[in-house]
Amino acid sequence: MADSVNEESDYVPGKDELDWGYEEGVEWGLHFPAANGEYQSPINLNSREAQYDPSLLDIGLSPNYVVCRDCEVINDGHTVRILLKSKSVVTGGPLPSDHEYELHEVRFHWGKENQRGSEHTVNFKAFPMELHLIHWNSTLFNSLEDALGRKNGILIIALFVQVGKEHLGLKAITEVLQDLQYKVRRISCHICNHMITPSKFFFSTVFFRQGKSKIIPCFNPNTLLPDPLLRDYWVYEGSLTTPPCSENVTWILYRYPLTISQMQIEEFRRLRSHVKGAELPEGNDGMLGDNFRPTQPLSDRTVRAAFQ
Repeated sequence: MADSVNEESDYVPGKDELDWGYEEGVEWGLHFPAANGEYQSPINLNSREAQYDPSLLDIGLSPNYVVCRDCEVINDGHTVRILLKSKSVVTGGPLPSDHEYELHEVRFHWGKENQRGSEHTVNFKAFPMELHLIHWNSTLFNSLEDALGRKNGILIIALFVQVGKEHLGLKAITEVLQDLQYKVRRISCHICNHMITPSKFFFSTVFFRQGKSKIIPCFNPNTLLPDPLLRDYWVYEGSLTTPPCSENVTWILYRYPLTISQMQIEEFRRLRSHVKGAELPEGNDGMLGDNFRPTQPLSDRTVRAAFQ
């Protein structure tokens, strides 16, 4: 598997991208007003209060994922991202009729210990990890940036992850994490700063950076989905869980978790949230983990269930 060292692109992170972290989560709203919204994510899923909606079964949720060739994996200091190039789409379920949502990337959130790590909780129970498959409505919009914050614009399919036996589909990812120990280095460019918008820094697939990323020759996102007989899910309307925390995000959360081995999750816990050689603030061990936002109030939202 070859390294990919990217040192040039047309993307430069804005100042705001460098200013947020999980230790200051309660202050995100000072720089990102959407974080103060009424319909934020993640939430606690109360299984007894979720409302069964049989209409969700009229047209089954249908992920049509294809194998991705030459996918890029990066450590951006906040999470691990798998940037996908193949056109994989989702239709059906709670999504608008005849609309396709294109899979853009996969992100991971995990704890430094197995007792925590997921962003959403179920009956106040946290899982060691949660992964997000991030999609955008390619029927209504020309790009993911255009879809951000717009009605029916963004879909995130979330899966809880528990520790048990090895997950074969994630081996291609966990086997390269040792080469991505440090965050990619970002370089400022005064000429391009005026081009930066919150949507671009959240979703950009290109980074102006120095440092290694990894290109994996083959990755199948279908391996991240539960067995077809175990695809019960909840659905609700929320937001991105990281800045800019834009709302109008449809969340689908599968009821049954994936399983990865203890060794696999430890590969994530060895990653660092800083560039190599950085001077760390006092009390900061520099390890990447506990990268989850606290649960947000449900407010007047309804969580629907595609199962009884």
